[in-house]
Amino acid sequence: MPLSEQEQVRRQKLQKIREMGIEPFPAALYPVDHTSKTIKSDFEEGKKVVIAGRLMSRRIQGKASFAELQDSQGRIQVYFNRDEICEGEDKTLYNDVYKKLLDIGDIIGIEGELFKTQVGEKTVMVKSFTLLTKALKPLPLPKVDADGNVYDKFNDPEQRYRQRYADLAVNPQVKEVFVKRTKLFNAMRSFFNEREYFEVETPILQPIPGGAAARPFVTHHNSLDIPLYMRIANELYLKRLIVGGFDGVYEFSKNFRNEGMDRTHNPEFTAMEIYVAYKDYNWMMDFTEQLLEHCAIAVNGTTKSTFGDHEIEWKAPYPRVTMRQSILDFTGFDIAGKSEKELYAFAKAENIEVDETMGKGKLIDEIFGEKCEGNYIQPTFITDYPKEMSPLCKQHRDNPELTERFELMVCGKEIANAYSELNDPIDQRERFEAQAALADRGDDEAMFIDQDFLRALEYGMPPTSGLGIGMDRLIMFLTNNPSIQEVLFFPQMKPENKAKADLNEEEKMVFELLIKAQKMELADLKEQAGLSNKKWDKSIKGLTGKKLAKVSKTDDGLFIESM
Repeated sequence: MPLSEQEQVRRQKLQKIREMGIEPFPAALYPVDHTSKTIKSDFEEGKKVVIAGRLMSRRIQGKASFAELQDSQGRIQVYFNRDEICEGEDKTLYNDVYKKLLDIGDIIGIEGELFKTQVGEKTVMVKSFTLLTKALKPLPLPKVDADGNVYDKFNDPEQRYRQRYADLAVNPQVKEVFVKRTKLFNAMRSFFNEREYFEVETPILQPIPGGAAARPFVTHHNSLDIPLYMRIANELYLKRLIVGGFDGVYEFSKNFRNEGMDRTHNPEFTAMEIYVAYKDYNWMMDFTEQLLEHCAIAVNGTTKSTFGDHEIEWKAPYPRVTMRQSILDFTGFDIAGKSEKELYAFAKAENIEVDETMGKGKLIDEIFGEKCEGNYIQPTFITDYPKEMSPLCKQHRDNPELTERFELMVCGKEIANAYSELNDPIDQRERFEAQAALADRGDDEAMFIDQDFLRALEYGMPPTSGLGIGMDRLIMFLTNNPSIQEVLFFPQMKPENKAKADLNEEEKMVFELLIKAQKMELADLKEQAGLSNKKWDKSIKGLTGKKLAKVSKTDDGLFIESM
């Protein structure tokens, strides 16, 4: 790939720096003893400090210059004065190195003294500086004109996700999301540890992809000559540990599901699962409320968070609604006692996308997802799921058609799933066999039969309740981010396609609109593009022909998605 003019100039500067005997990528430790944050919080006039960071701006005025240095804690103003840096006759370090050979984005170390400017700005007077890293590519910094208008912000989602390193460097608000993400994990971990539950690790490569109904990633182990699966859930391993005698275990697990990608799904995601012996799903609802209230306060300092147009209140208690009642409330249809045929007929009549491979559980799930789920904005427990939907869940104590399960809905999305765990090995085997029958009908998300897990249950698992929380989705709601890509450092992306370089201006414009949405109705995209019919048709044909987009027809209309 040819270098830009700026990149060529930076490489020329790199060569000049080396010719001067300066190493642009030194190996030695640099003795940092302060950060921008500690300088501001513990400021003392005349105090000596050693800091390091990235040069983000500078205003050179002859023999003096104000600049900004950015480190992991923020930014601090620094003051370069030629005579302070170069005490003798040789002014090369300031006149040549600082003024001519350093660039915005370079990483430097500074030894200096603290002072305040005439306007009260806490500043570091530079006594000496060291080039620690020469940046060969310019940062995508926004530009501000004389009137304060900002241009060229680095805000294109695809570029930001692909180049998260640049995103973090120039968009400080992005870092705050990930700081809050870590606060969430720490808060949850401390909540469990205070109750003496034990953090564990379970296998990521598994001989059977168990614990959830999902399509796995498959790989092959050469030495054993067997297929292995990337973990879709860690549930069955954690329950094995309850069999082994732990009363409470939890794990933050990376899970992998070979399914679609959209604003709330990434093929690699983080889940937390916890299992506690001698508890049931009623206890777990109380526990979940307390946990999430605790986490909201730890992350945001309050039980409230904003998500889009909604203010979410995380303070316990949360409403509890049975699945049967929810579907009845929003459709007038009572699922109790209905056959698979009746459920299928109702779904079709309501224009819900279903097919003949689906059993009762999936049909009910589709009805609920289409007609009910989106109506729950505030945290709400949906309880008592039909048995066909929950092959790892204990039969309801009052109704053999149901299970003791709940899901927690927030802003129309599920963020938690919990059961009174099924510990009857005979019942569990029958549930697995029912899943196998669905697989034979073509359901590629049906569960495998895990013979070793059944053997573990035969040794005896105490009454147990388990909870799973989607950590990525939870932090989305706590930080007001509607896209999962915003809360993952490095979300999965489609390969950078060389065909993009060949797009004309209209195709580029349409493609950028599509990338932001990933999938949308064709008519909506056309309206946003604002192109004439001829240019629109040509642009869509160009994108589909280069395999950058595909158009699909559903009962709801024509849709287009990026490929």
